[in-house]
Amino acid sequence: GQKTAGAWFRPLRSHSTSMKTQPLGCIVMNKRRPPPQYPVLMANQEVETLFHEFGHALQHLLTTEPEGMAAGCNNVEWDAIEFPSQFLEYFALNDPWTKGQILRHFRTGEAIPANLTAQWEQARHARHASGLLYQLYLGNLDLQLHARSWEKPESLLQFEDHLYESFNSMPPMNGTCKVCSFAHIFQGGYAAGYYSYKWAQVLSADAFAAFKEAGNNKGAVVELGRKYRDTVLAQGGGAHPLDLFVQFRGREPESEPMLKIEGLVA
Repeated sequence: GQKTAGAWFRPLRSHSTSMKTQPLGCIVMNKRRPPPQYPVLMANQEVETLFHEFGHALQHLLTTEPEGMAAGCNNVEWDAIEFPSQFLEYFALNDPWTKGQILRHFRTGEAIPANLTAQWEQARHARHASGLLYQLYLGNLDLQLHARSWEKPESLLQFEDHLYESFNSMPPMNGTCKVCSFAHIFQGGYAAGYYSYKWAQVLSADAFAAFKEAGNNKGAVVELGRKYRDTVLAQGGGAHPLDLFVQFRGREPESEPMLKIEGLVA
């Protein structure tokens, strides 16, 4: 048979005091076969994907909730299910120490020259505003599909084009039909919930900003890490995600940290 494309975290067993079970899970990730004489290397996007799935794993494994139905990722409201995963993603390519560990020559261990790193950073932020608008379009399209009644397929396709133009500066290509390939909402479990990706990015970027504010103060970083573990990761589906965020950050989430990381505001 063929492999299933993509990557995901799969819970295998949940923590439960009454059942006396410990959490167990696995990360499944496809990798390209390396050329002969080369080890398995990872592209930037693959590193981000690994960190993303490991964020899900941490929430599942570090839970302290006694009830299995609310332990780990279980019972977490859809608005915040991608919060821990996208939070850890930011450490992959936005944290200087982490980048210093992984952006190296695979044979010599030599760090990538600063000028190449700077060029890579510029390329990574290219058209981020367009990407943001496209994600807002997809989230809106998903909600509209579930909120309206569609008597004729033609009306749906016309609406899709009109909605696309309201979020993007360029018209859609002829023959484009995102609805027919929107796998996330038809087979990925995100029906009427695709917006959560972008909202979780707001939460995760704001949480990551707390660590950036701590800078090189090791004591402050350790304290923040424990606080994050004891709130977002430990309590999981046992408390409202907004309450957990406020416990960690001391305030409600703000969008500016996400826009800064995306390079959209100074």
